[in-house]
Amino acid sequence: MRFFYKHNLMSIEKIYSVFKNHPYISTDTRNIIPNSIFFALKGDNFDANVFAEEALSKGAILSVIDQKEYFKNDKDYFLVDDVLKTLQDLANFHRKTFKFPVIGLTGSNGKTTTKELINAVLSKKYQTSATFGNLNNHIGVPLTILKMNHKTEVGIVEMGANHPGEIASLCAICEPDFGYITNFGMAHLEGFGSFEGVIKSKSELYDFLRIHNGVTFVNHKDENQVKGTESQQRIFLEDLELIDSDSDFISVKYKDQVIQTHLVGIYNLPNMNAAVTLGKYFNVPLHDIKVALESYQPDNKRSQFIEKNDSKIILDAYNANPTSMRAAIDNFIKSGKANRVFILGDMFELGKYSAVEHQNIVNQLKNKNVNEVYLIGERFYATDSAGFLKFKNFEDFKNSFEKSNFKDKTILIKGSRGMALERVSELF
Repeated sequence: MRFFYKHNLMSIEKIYSVFKNHPYISTDTRNIIPNSIFFALKGDNFDANVFAEEALSKGAILSVIDQKEYFKNDKDYFLVDDVLKTLQDLANFHRKTFKFPVIGLTGSNGKTTTKELINAVLSKKYQTSATFGNLNNHIGVPLTILKMNHKTEVGIVEMGANHPGEIASLCAICEPDFGYITNFGMAHLEGFGSFEGVIKSKSELYDFLRIHNGVTFVNHKDENQVKGTESQQRIFLEDLELIDSDSDFISVKYKDQVIQTHLVGIYNLPNMNAAVTLGKYFNVPLHDIKVALESYQPDNKRSQFIEKNDSKIILDAYNANPTSMRAAIDNFIKSGKANRVFILGDMFELGKYSAVEHQNIVNQLKNKNVNEVYLIGERFYATDSAGFLKFKNFEDFKNSFEKSNFKDKTILIKGSRGMALERVSELF
């Protein structure tokens, strides 16, 4: 159980009394929700305390601030020690009023897709409330919790992290009853320090569920997950059978049901396994599970399938790390598509592992005898990649771009968010 600091509990109770009547939160004066509570958060380059008065003038019912010089009266302003901490504690206070189950999700790859699939399945039977997009950090998680209300029957919270201790902190806010870790991958190594650091940090979700007698869903094919959950309540994922198909999308079979999805990449199979398993656990009819999975279409640059003119594009430019990059490349090769083109961008937040991991990706492509490869970014540019075309930045690639080079091709576009490689698809 999480305990509030004594000096802050009275503040939380007072703010919550306002929140019960005005259950809306705003954090940006450009998008003030009428009659919402404005939280004046700080960032690296801004201090929203400055905008507290503007928030009120635009319709906020209360401004929560932590800089005394912006305080004007007790009616419109609420002064606290730390606005972010207050937002998080308010969310946890709200969480403690829930009687419905909350599912927590984390992992190195596939968090958002898995969350969307689980939400699609469970929403066939329940009124769900889930993380919007990938708002999964120390601000996004409390905002997700505060959007849940008396109509909610199942809550689904995605949690992201790039440093040790962050998942533990997010679990303390949302207090999940159930949890699933998609995988452990070579992501955010700069913050976690090593692959072992990734496992330990992501497993903070396991730790919380173990202490609080929660239930963990486990991919039994992942030795690290199996080992890490030996002493707690766990349910192993169902196995869907992959069906060979000429389609651009993957098809699977579960019991007597064939499920034809709009997902590309067999790396999405564990994500589907999780969605089916949770659907089964929460008694969603199999037919409804099938309909939910077949209806889901990925967007927002996550394994998004696009046809432009004479080209087919797999746009996977939301993020990238060595694990997801290798999986995407392997899947693209195994798909057997003719006239394959790889357009790959740098992977960020790898710290001391950056040079070797970028070279490993290049070596993977060489070992697979792949020829048509375009590498974009300073990190890939520094690799030994003879035979591949490489560019220091997107502008250099853009200046050399010729549509005719990609006619009748199937193209994989993948890179870290900072590379914004969706711009490549816009060139076609």
